[in-house]
Amino acid sequence: MPADLVPLASTSQIERTPSREDGIPPDLEEDLRAFGCKLIHEAGILLKQKQVAVATAQILFQRFWYTTSMKQFGIGVSPSLLFFYPTRTPQFITQDIGMGALYLASKLEECPLRMRNLINIYDLLLQRTSHALSPKTKDPFKYAPMSYFGNTFYDLKDALVVAEMQILKRLGFNVHVVLPYGTLINYLRVLGLTSRKDACARAWGFLNDALQTPVYALYAVPTIVSAAILLASRQLGISLPSAPSQCWWDLFDAPWEDVWSVCGYVMRLYRERAPEERMRVLRLVGKKDVRGWLEENAVGS
Repeated sequence: MPADLVPLASTSQIERTPSREDGIPPDLEEDLRAFGCKLIHEAGILLKQKQVAVATAQILFQRFWYTTSMKQFGIGVSPSLLFFYPTRTPQFITQDIGMGALYLASKLEECPLRMRNLINIYDLLLQRTSHALSPKTKDPFKYAPMSYFGNTFYDLKDALVVAEMQILKRLGFNVHVVLPYGTLINYLRVLGLTSRKDACARAWGFLNDALQTPVYALYAVPTIVSAAILLASRQLGISLPSAPSQCWWDLFDAPWEDVWSVCGYVMRLYRERAPEERMRVLRLVGKKDVRGWLEENAVGS
């Protein structure tokens, strides 16, 4: 497939993303990206949305942050503001790029979502995040629905439309996405692994987990699929040809260095995180929180 149909980040975008230019550390940016994709995934499950739409949304979400800084747009409404201002007043509503990506992807994959359903689900997820930040975490979480006839919904609706517009604008309306699942099946057939249900399921799972990383905006699909097969085969102890003259990944034109790099991105998702690291991510969902964090740490402009 021509490269221009599958847009990938340029070298300059990879080396210095807009968020890093504003002073956000690489590890924090990576964690915030992963959390935003996790919200998209959870929202897709609750909405019973098709997997192709959820995967497309996560890829568009990852691409967006190679064109824009997290200082300018938020992953979601700030959980800290939801906690301290439970009425969710309009001035605290920001453009939720994750919600906008899922809404746009549902149109691209011809399985559109109702705005109200999407907004209610994200409101639920972010209230749950806010509850995790509450000092009274021993109390069970209880969802407080927004007023059906209040202005909050209409403010969120406007923010959703703006988020969708910003994604289209900043990606130059190039929202073509190639998903890896069909390629995985073909590669497993070539390698004779279709009879190994555990290997198929493990590789499929790695492809889904990789959606929480930037790899779909950095590498071609054959490289990502090869990395998923490599991880699955090594975890299950499956022997595949890897001699210098008979490397199985060469069949799929996947450079070893890139395959290994994708494996690194995926495996970093599973690393142990200290409680303060987890809480830091939850506190920085909104752009106002990111700006406040940058000011406190004397980073950025």
